[in-house]
Parts: sequence; C-alpha cells; structure tokens
Amino acid sequence: MEFLNDVSQLEDQLQPTTTVEGWQRFVEADPADVALLPKGDWSTLTAQQRLIYDEARIAYHAELVVVTTSAIREITNQGRLLTLLNQREKGARRGLIVSGAAATGKTTAIKQLGRLHELRTRARYSDTERIPVVYVTAPPKGSPRKLAMEFARFLGLPRVASRANATDIADAVCRILIDVRCEIVIVDELHNINMATTVGEDHSDHMKYLTEHLPATFIYAGIDIERSGMFTGVRGRQLAGRCVLVNTGPFPYHDEWKQLVASMESALRLHHHKPGTLTSSAKYLHSRTGGMIGSLSHLIRAAAIRAILDGTETISRAAMDAVRIDHAAESSARRAGSRQ
Repeated sequence: MEFLNDVSQLEDQLQPTTTVEGWQRFVEADPADVALLPKGDWSTLTAQQRLIYDEARIAYHAELVVVTTSAIREITNQGRLLTLLNQREKGARRGLIVSGAAATGKTTAIKQLGRLHELRTRARYSDTERIPVVYVTAPPKGSPRKLAMEFARFLGLPRVASRANATDIADAVCRILIDVRCEIVIVDELHNINMATTVGEDHSDHMKYLTEHLPATFIYAGIDIERSGMFTGVRGRQLAGRCVLVNTGPFPYHDEWKQLVASMESALRLHHHKPGTLTSSAKYLHSRTGGMIGSLSHLIRAAAIRAILDGTETISRAAMDAVRIDHAAESSARRAGSRQ
C-alpha cells in the first residue's frame, strides 16, 4: 500500500532553514499528503500496518497545509514588487519590515515569500550555483559579529578565525552572496535586537553596512517592531525611510476566518470526522484562539493527532476543549469568557 512510504515524508524537512541545505529542502518540498484509505481497506489492516498508517497520518497532521491568507498575499506581493524595483537600483534599496504580535503568521509569510522567489528564479535560470535567498534569525542578546556569523553559518563557510571581526566576516559573506547572485535576504526575529542599547545601535549599523554592500532586497520580521525603538533616532529614521512596513495581527471574525477554518478542515485525514463540524464551530475557534492563525493551526493539528491516538477519528468540541494551546491565546479566551 502507498501509505507504507508516507511515514518518512517529513524526514527531509527536519534540517533547519537557517542553513542553505535546510532552506533548499524547504523550497523543494512538496506539500505533505496522505490518502485516506477506504473503510474496507482500513478495517482489514494488520496491527503493524495500522501503526505505520497512523504514524504517516500523524506526520501529515503535524505539518498540515499552509493556508494562503490575506497577510501572506500582501507580504508576497510587496516583497515581489520591491525585488523588481531594486533590481536596477544603484543607491539605497527599499526593504520590507513585517511586524506584528506573536502567532500572527509572520515567519510563515516571509518564508513563503522567499520560497516563491527562489522557485521563480530556478524556473528562469539553470545555474545551480545560485543562492537567490538567504534566511537567518537575529541572535538573542547577540553582537554584530554573531549576526555576521549567522550569515556565514547559513552558507556553510568554514569556521572563521577567532580574531576576525564583524566587518571582516561581513565582507567575506557579501563577496560570496554577490557571486551566487543573492537577491533576497530575510532576517527573522528582529525583535531580538534592542535598539535602546549600544549593542542594538551597533546591530543597526551592521545591518546598514550589509544593505549598502549587498545588492539584495532585505526582508525583516519581528514582534511589534515599530514599538521597540527600531524607528527612533537617526538610525531608526533612516531605516523607516527605506522600508515598507506591513503589520500582521489577529483575524477578525469575518468571512476570511471561516474560510481559514474550512481550508484546514478540508485537509484533515480522519475516518469518522463529519465535514463541516469545524466550520460550524468557527465562532468558538475564534474565541478560543483570539483570531491568531498560529494558535488556530496548533489547536486543529493537536486535536487531529489526538483523534488518531485515541481512536475516535473525529474532532469534537469536547476534544478541542481538552487541547492546551499557547498561554497568550488561553488567557485571551479566559478574559473574553469572563466578560460574557
């Protein structure tokens, strides 16, 4: 049976996207899928076959689908436009900053932007030496040198000499990225840089150095960046003058929310789940998650996996009540309940 091979479908995606190998596997990976067996075939599985089949479905639900939201569409469209505008730019290039609360889909959106750009580039050029997109995360309480090392680590460069400073590492990284025709640089977790500190100012100067020496479009993402002091002072005003800001946030309880729930429900692979059950509970799901796409995904994926493990093969209201999600969403739901 085909499902016997499905259990290993996520194995190649375990490598972090902060390395060039992990990023390329993310770009090349097809969406995971597992076909739901007909009732007759399912009921006749041996114990070993049932175990393998369930493991394949658990792996599938652990990833589930990436739902294209309005935020993802806006971010990918803005990023695409900026990349096109910057391709002939000789001076300061425009960048994109994605800011919002946790669990609002920032990382998903910028990764989808990078993935789509790399796939377009591969379709246009046969040059396998190209690295069109770089994805790194800002190190917590780090230094400019540590940030430069994140770029070096992505590229798989040999260990840089211990005495090399941030500028030396950045110069080496820039030379390589120019050679491999890098066009988009994504810096995630930008909130890890505290602009109110001297180290934060050094970080800002270092990023400015990279943007001036690398002909690429820079995409930044972080939690509530505009409230972190990122746009204050001389450095901040310069950054604000060069970047487009896109905010992400919780979804209101409107048609798009219902469509998100319906899309996730249609992707379920459970034998006793009645279609429309989750869609009819869209209001409950919005109250439970505060409209946060990350919290919604967690809740549905966890409930689906529990339904496989306990043999119920369906997601009910009681089953979702039993799933614990992130503290922020749980606290928001409790506050909303106390006001009712």
